[in-house]
Amino acid sequence: MALGARALDVLLALVERRERLVTKEELLELAWPGLVVEENNLQVQISALRKILGAEAIATIPGLGYRFTVPLGANGAGPAAASTASPHGLPLQRTRFIGRERELTELRSMLAGGARLVTVTGAGGSGKTRLALQVAAAGLDDARGGVIFVPLAPVQEPALVAATIALAAGVRELKELRDRDALLVLDNFEHLLPAAAEVSTLLSLAPELKILVTSRARLRLSGEREYALDPLPSADAAELFLDRARAVRPDLRSHAAVGAICERLDGLPLALELAASRVKVLDLSLLLERLARSLPVLTGGTRDAPERQQTLRATIGWSYALLEEPLQRAFHRLAVFPGSFSLEAAEVVARTDLDQITALVDWSLLRPSGAGRFLMLETIREFAREQIEGSSEWNEVRDRHLGFFLQLVERAEPKLTGPEQRQWYDRLVAENDNVREALAYACESRDGERALMLAGTIWRFWWNRGRLAEASLWYERAFAIGQDASPTARARGLFGMALMADAGGDLERGRSLCEEAADVFRRIGDTRRLVLALTHLAGAYAYSGDTQRAAAMNDEALDLADRSGDIRGAAVVRSNLGLFLIGGDRRRAGALLERALEDFRSVGDTYGTANCLVNLAVIDLHGGETEAAAANLRESLGLSSSIGDAHTLTASLAAAAAVVLARGDPDAGARLVGAVSEACSTLGLALEPLSARLMTDTTAAARKALGRGWPGRQETG
Repeated sequence: MALGARALDVLLALVERRERLVTKEELLELAWPGLVVEENNLQVQISALRKILGAEAIATIPGLGYRFTVPLGANGAGPAAASTASPHGLPLQRTRFIGRERELTELRSMLAGGARLVTVTGAGGSGKTRLALQVAAAGLDDARGGVIFVPLAPVQEPALVAATIALAAGVRELKELRDRDALLVLDNFEHLLPAAAEVSTLLSLAPELKILVTSRARLRLSGEREYALDPLPSADAAELFLDRARAVRPDLRSHAAVGAICERLDGLPLALELAASRVKVLDLSLLLERLARSLPVLTGGTRDAPERQQTLRATIGWSYALLEEPLQRAFHRLAVFPGSFSLEAAEVVARTDLDQITALVDWSLLRPSGAGRFLMLETIREFAREQIEGSSEWNEVRDRHLGFFLQLVERAEPKLTGPEQRQWYDRLVAENDNVREALAYACESRDGERALMLAGTIWRFWWNRGRLAEASLWYERAFAIGQDASPTARARGLFGMALMADAGGDLERGRSLCEEAADVFRRIGDTRRLVLALTHLAGAYAYSGDTQRAAAMNDEALDLADRSGDIRGAAVVRSNLGLFLIGGDRRRAGALLERALEDFRSVGDTYGTANCLVNLAVIDLHGGETEAAAANLRESLGLSSSIGDAHTLTASLAAAAAVVLARGDPDAGARLVGAVSEACSTLGLALEPLSARLMTDTTAAARKALGRGWPGRQETG
């Protein structure tokens, strides 16, 4: 195949500048001097050259330009390059570099900005080496003395590090690098940390030298800049997985399972590449199913990869083997946390200390996740769990874990109705995975007492967040093993299960469970919870038409609350009384709600305040005071949003639909009706009767106003 004139010009430009990267702009000017040419013309000529010279003859540096990589020494014109490396000493990469644009830019800026020692740290398989090679390739023009790449994984003795660097640099002793303006890349330093002093000495000897290190632990040298490498974000992880999977199965299409696979593998590039190699024989859905335990699946790396990177277990084991025995044991115990955890939890449950946590972070086996919390990636956690599972110590750790989170939930329960409720809801969100793990262990070990205590104490969090289905599942499991549980544990479990049944629309079951709970609360003298159970039962009887019994229960609840000094309990009762009266004596309903609102504000109860404001807005709406109703709803929406209160948010939206309709905007009313219906469907919520009646009236009025436009309007909600 003959070369055209333009292709020859491009080839000559690349060969003459083979010691460095040639930018696209420079090539366009050299091959088409004085002309304005589209970049795709250059790409056509590059493709033509690759057809003749081979695909690897011209390397693409993404976003920057091209480099001629054929070793001219092979024809006797100069020294031959090693077959595994390009002329600039960097290993040739045979797969596409995906993502990491931000990291690439930040690392280049650090090196260009005066940093002389930068260490890229991260978990095994996170892509540290590939990123460092990309940084080095992109910065070839910045180092007049070139790039020196030193693979240290095969080196087992720290005493050999200096000699290995010298050999790679083509010198006999490191002092010969004193005048070298070069970038030195030291890859895989973690097992040679005692040799860090050699790096410090080298930096002092060679003031123009810059060093880029990859390691699972930082070197701890003065002047060192650590760059912690996170896993790939979801979009880049999916792109990487599909790119590598299509190498073995070209017809593979994207699938909903891809995102779940990437999430299960923590976005770790090595794990994604190993999983991708399995799609030749496993469909994506089956692969995801097999990844429930990922380490047995993540094998079969390429034969030319280092042995430690041919399975994910070997990659993690490489780091694990470098830990001292006490740190290994701490690592095992921390596997009990399925999500993030606090330092306090680590100290109590895993019996670790700050020094051990810090060391595991330094070894990239833990990650700080913000707010003083730490996280072990799921693939790493699986490895750690394998080392301790089945031992008596593992059951002891899980038992302490259950005890710790039961105490945490008991501490949180009264805080969820006071001035700190927002912080405590946030805390429980952060601990959600740990609470699930604690409940799972309680059920597996048939500890009905603690299973019911935990589920019965955290009910308000589940109810607030609309997690009815999950909560009901835990109550069923806990009661299945709770025959011998204490009256306190059973009563709490019954009350929580009653509220979930009621919120899901099963009013009869909710009433029956609540009656049983109230009887036990009365018997054991738990007045605060008895007040809540009685007023809840009063509502159930009121809605069923038994107003006399409802009134008696509310009277008893209010008397108990007032005599015990339970300001919030009394406010709950008055708020419920006001709610029941809205359909009749609105003047008395308003007075009761105003008093309840005052008391809720006095104790700092955001939930109670927001709920009262919704009901006051409904009274305003019935009185034609739409502006006052809107003001109350705006405040209620703000408060309930701040604590993620699904129930009050839904009720507020239902009332808001009626308000905007009353103000002459049926289109907005229909949209809000749609939003409420969608929220109830998604969360499995049933609106309480007042809100349900309001929704029925609003829906009918909006349908009448919009006519044929109604169905489309509702769907857009």
